[in-house]
Amino acid sequence: MLTKKQLDLLEFIHKRLQADGVPPSFDEMKEALDLRSKSGIHRLITALEERGFIRRLAHRARALEIVKLPDALQGRGFTPRVIEGDRPDASPPPAAKPVEAAGAVELPVMGRIAAGVPIAAISEESSRVAVPQGMIGRGPHYALEVRGDSMIDMGINDGDVVVIRETATADDGDVVVALVEEQEATLKRFRRQGSSIALEAANPAYETRILPAAMVKVQGCLVGLIRTY
Repeated sequence: MLTKKQLDLLEFIHKRLQADGVPPSFDEMKEALDLRSKSGIHRLITALEERGFIRRLAHRARALEIVKLPDALQGRGFTPRVIEGDRPDASPPPAAKPVEAAGAVELPVMGRIAAGVPIAAISEESSRVAVPQGMIGRGPHYALEVRGDSMIDMGINDGDVVVIRETATADDGDVVVALVEEQEATLKRFRRQGSSIALEAANPAYETRILPAAMVKVQGCLVGLIRTY
Protein backbone atom coordinates (compact mmCIF):
# COMPACT_ATOMS: atom_id res chain seq x y z
CA MET A 1 0.00 0.00 0.00
CA LEU A 2 1.02 3.61 -0.50
CA THR A 3 0.88 6.34 2.11
CA LYS A 4 -1.82 8.95 1.63
CA LYS A 5 0.70 11.57 0.49
CA GLN A 6 2.26 9.20 -2.05
CA LEU A 7 -1.16 8.33 -3.45
CA ASP A 8 -2.21 12.00 -3.52
CA LEU A 9 0.90 12.96 -5.48
CA LEU A 10 0.50 10.13 -7.99
CA GLU A 11 -3.15 11.05 -8.50
CA PHE A 12 -2.31 14.76 -8.95
CA ILE A 13 0.34 13.96 -11.58
CA HIS A 14 -2.04 11.60 -13.37
CA LYS A 15 -4.89 14.12 -13.47
CA ARG A 16 -2.65 16.90 -14.78
CA LEU A 17 -1.32 14.67 -17.53
CA GLN A 18 -4.83 13.65 -18.52
CA ALA A 19 -6.12 17.24 -18.50
CA ASP A 20 -3.17 19.14 -19.99
CA GLY A 21 -0.79 16.59 -21.44
CA VAL A 22 1.96 18.34 -19.45
CA PRO A 23 3.34 17.17 -16.08
CA PRO A 24 3.17 19.54 -13.10
CA SER A 25 6.29 21.25 -11.83
CA PHE A 26 7.75 20.48 -8.41
CA ASP A 27 6.41 23.83 -7.19
CA GLU A 28 2.92 22.88 -8.36
CA MET A 29 3.20 19.50 -6.67
CA LYS A 30 4.32 21.17 -3.44
CA GLU A 31 1.38 23.56 -3.52
CA ALA A 32 -1.14 20.83 -4.41
CA LEU A 33 -0.04 18.66 -1.47
CA ASP A 34 0.32 21.64 0.89
CA LEU A 35 3.95 20.85 1.73
CA ARG A 36 6.37 23.41 3.11
CA SER A 37 9.27 22.61 0.78
CA LYS A 38 10.15 20.74 -2.39
CA SER A 39 12.27 18.31 -0.38
CA GLY A 40 9.04 16.58 0.67
CA ILE A 41 8.11 16.16 -3.00
CA HIS A 42 11.57 14.75 -3.72
CA ARG A 43 11.06 12.11 -1.00
CA LEU A 44 7.63 11.19 -2.35
CA ILE A 45 8.97 10.89 -5.90
CA THR A 46 11.79 8.68 -4.59
CA ALA A 47 9.28 6.44 -2.83
CA LEU A 48 7.08 6.12 -5.93
CA GLU A 49 10.16 5.24 -7.99
CA GLU A 50 11.23 2.57 -5.50
CA ARG A 51 7.72 1.09 -5.51
CA GLY A 52 7.72 0.83 -9.31
CA PHE A 53 5.03 3.43 -10.01
CA ILE A 54 7.56 5.81 -11.55
CA ARG A 55 10.65 4.84 -13.56
CA ARG A 56 13.62 7.03 -14.37
CA LEU A 57 14.26 7.34 -18.10
CA ALA A 58 17.76 6.33 -19.14
CA HIS A 59 19.98 9.01 -20.70
CA ARG A 60 17.45 11.74 -20.03
CA ALA A 61 18.37 14.01 -17.15
CA ARG A 62 15.59 15.19 -14.83
CA ALA A 63 12.99 12.89 -16.36
CA LEU A 64 10.89 10.06 -14.93
CA GLU A 65 8.13 7.92 -16.41
CA ILE A 66 4.88 6.85 -14.75
CA VAL A 67 4.65 3.12 -15.44
CA LYS A 68 1.61 2.01 -13.42
CA LEU A 69 -1.12 3.14 -11.05
CA PRO A 70 -2.38 1.42 -7.87
CA ASP A 71 -5.80 -0.19 -7.89
CA ALA A 72 -7.34 2.94 -6.37
CA LEU A 73 -6.47 4.95 -9.49
CA GLN A 74 -6.99 2.29 -12.17
CA GLY A 75 -9.59 2.60 -14.89
CA ARG A 76 -9.02 6.29 -15.59
CA GLY A 77 -7.46 6.03 -19.03
CA PHE A 78 -3.88 5.83 -17.78
CA THR A 79 -0.98 5.58 -20.22
CA PRO A 80 2.69 5.99 -19.28
CA ARG A 81 3.85 9.63 -19.50
CA VAL A 82 7.02 11.52 -18.65
CA ILE A 83 7.17 13.75 -15.56
CA GLU A 84 9.82 16.17 -14.40
CA GLY A 85 12.31 14.92 -11.80
CA ASP A 86 15.76 15.54 -10.37
CA ARG A 87 17.05 12.17 -9.24
CA PRO A 88 20.45 10.87 -10.42
CA ASP A 89 20.57 7.66 -12.42
CA ALA A 90 19.92 4.63 -10.23
CA SER A 91 18.68 1.11 -10.78
CA PRO A 92 15.52 0.07 -8.94
CA PRO A 93 16.26 -2.11 -5.88
CA PRO A 94 15.60 -5.84 -6.09
CA ALA A 95 12.55 -7.17 -4.30
CA ALA A 96 13.04 -9.33 -1.21
CA LYS A 97 12.96 -13.02 -2.11
CA PRO A 98 10.50 -15.40 -0.44
CA VAL A 99 11.91 -18.31 1.57
CA GLU A 100 10.41 -21.66 2.37
CA ALA A 101 10.10 -23.21 5.82
CA ALA A 102 8.20 -26.07 7.39
CA GLY A 103 5.24 -25.09 9.54
CA ALA A 104 5.38 -21.56 8.15
CA VAL A 105 2.87 -18.94 7.11
CA GLU A 106 3.38 -16.58 4.20
CA LEU A 107 3.43 -12.85 4.80
CA PRO A 108 3.49 -10.03 2.24
CA VAL A 109 6.75 -8.10 1.96
CA MET A 110 5.46 -4.53 1.78
CA GLY A 111 8.66 -2.77 0.71
CA ARG A 112 11.47 -1.19 2.71
CA ILE A 113 11.80 0.39 6.11
CA ALA A 114 14.62 2.70 7.19
CA ALA A 115 16.88 1.86 10.11
CA GLY A 116 18.74 5.12 9.70
CA VAL A 117 17.57 8.35 8.09
CA PRO A 118 13.83 7.93 7.45
CA ILE A 119 12.79 6.91 3.95
CA ALA A 120 9.36 6.54 2.50
CA ALA A 121 7.81 3.15 3.16
CA ILE A 122 5.09 1.15 3.27
CA SER A 123 4.49 0.21 -0.34
CA GLU A 124 2.31 -2.24 -2.16
CA GLU A 125 3.20 -5.92 -1.78
CA SER A 126 6.42 -6.73 -3.66
CA SER A 127 6.79 -10.41 -2.75
CA ARG A 128 5.98 -12.89 -0.01
CA VAL A 129 8.11 -14.49 2.69
CA ALA A 130 7.57 -17.67 4.72
CA VAL A 131 7.71 -17.05 8.47
CA PRO A 132 7.75 -19.67 11.27
CA GLN A 133 4.24 -20.05 12.61
CA GLY A 134 5.39 -19.55 16.19
CA MET A 135 6.55 -16.02 15.34
CA ILE A 136 3.04 -14.90 14.43
CA GLY A 137 0.45 -13.94 17.03
CA ARG A 138 -3.06 -12.64 16.65
CA GLY A 139 -4.04 -10.05 14.08
CA PRO A 140 -2.56 -9.08 10.71
CA HIS A 141 1.19 -9.15 10.14
CA TYR A 142 3.49 -8.07 7.32
CA ALA A 143 7.21 -7.99 6.54
CA LEU A 144 9.60 -5.20 5.56
CA GLU A 145 13.17 -5.17 4.26
CA VAL A 146 15.51 -3.13 6.48
CA ARG A 147 17.74 -0.42 5.01
CA GLY A 148 20.34 1.25 7.22
CA ASP A 149 22.31 0.54 10.39
CA SER A 150 20.69 2.60 13.14
CA MET A 151 19.39 -0.53 14.93
CA ILE A 152 22.52 -2.68 14.77
CA ASP A 153 23.00 -2.76 18.56
CA MET A 154 19.72 -4.69 18.72
CA GLY A 155 20.97 -7.12 16.08
CA ILE A 156 18.92 -5.58 13.26
CA ASN A 157 21.20 -5.23 10.25
CA ASP A 158 20.93 -3.72 6.79
CA GLY A 159 19.23 -6.27 4.51
CA ASP A 160 17.36 -8.11 7.27
CA VAL A 161 13.63 -8.74 6.91
CA VAL A 162 11.58 -7.70 9.94
CA VAL A 163 8.21 -9.19 10.81
CA ILE A 164 5.70 -6.58 11.97
CA ARG A 165 2.39 -6.99 13.82
CA GLU A 166 0.03 -4.36 12.45
CA THR A 167 -1.15 -2.03 15.22
CA ALA A 168 -1.71 1.68 15.79
CA THR A 169 -0.53 1.63 19.43
CA ALA A 170 2.72 0.85 21.20
CA ASP A 171 4.18 0.68 24.70
CA ASP A 172 7.33 2.50 25.77
CA GLY A 173 10.36 0.51 24.67
CA ASP A 174 8.63 -1.25 21.75
CA VAL A 175 10.43 -1.27 18.41
CA VAL A 176 7.92 0.17 15.98
CA VAL A 177 7.32 1.16 12.39
CA ALA A 178 6.70 4.90 12.86
CA LEU A 179 5.18 7.01 10.11
CA VAL A 180 6.40 10.62 10.36
CA GLU A 181 4.27 13.43 8.90
CA GLU A 182 2.43 10.93 6.66
CA GLN A 183 5.54 10.83 4.44
CA GLU A 184 8.42 8.88 5.97
CA ALA A 185 8.63 5.63 7.83
CA THR A 186 11.39 4.45 10.12
CA LEU A 187 12.12 1.51 12.43
CA LYS A 188 12.95 2.82 15.91
CA ARG A 189 12.39 2.26 19.62
CA PHE A 190 9.28 4.14 20.77
CA ARG A 191 9.03 6.25 23.93
CA ARG A 192 6.58 8.90 25.11
CA GLN A 193 7.95 12.14 26.54
CA GLY A 194 5.01 14.27 27.68
CA SER A 195 3.27 15.54 24.55
CA SER A 196 6.13 14.35 22.34
CA ILE A 197 7.34 11.03 20.96
CA ALA A 198 11.00 9.99 21.07
CA LEU A 199 12.20 7.68 18.27
CA GLU A 200 15.41 6.11 19.56
CA ALA A 201 18.10 4.45 17.50
CA ALA A 202 20.18 1.50 18.69
CA ASN A 203 23.42 2.93 17.33
CA PRO A 204 25.31 5.79 19.06
CA ALA A 205 25.99 7.36 15.66
CA TYR A 206 22.32 8.37 15.40
CA GLU A 207 20.57 10.94 17.56
CA THR A 208 17.17 10.37 19.11
CA ARG A 209 14.42 12.18 17.20
CA ILE A 210 11.86 13.94 19.41
CA LEU A 211 8.69 14.92 17.57
CA PRO A 212 5.23 16.23 18.48
CA ALA A 213 2.91 13.27 19.04
CA ALA A 214 0.60 14.47 16.24
CA MET A 215 3.44 14.01 13.72
CA VAL A 216 4.03 10.33 14.55
CA LYS A 217 1.72 7.41 13.75
CA VAL A 218 2.54 3.87 14.81
CA GLN A 219 2.07 1.43 11.91
CA GLY A 220 3.16 -1.75 13.70
CA CYS A 221 5.43 -3.39 16.28
CA LEU A 222 8.42 -5.64 15.67
CA VAL A 223 7.80 -9.31 16.49
CA GLY A 224 10.52 -11.13 14.57
CA LEU A 225 13.55 -10.98 12.31
CA ILE A 226 14.65 -13.03 9.30
CA ARG A 227 18.25 -12.97 8.10
CA THR A 228 19.66 -14.46 4.91
CA TYR A 229 23.39 -15.25 4.74
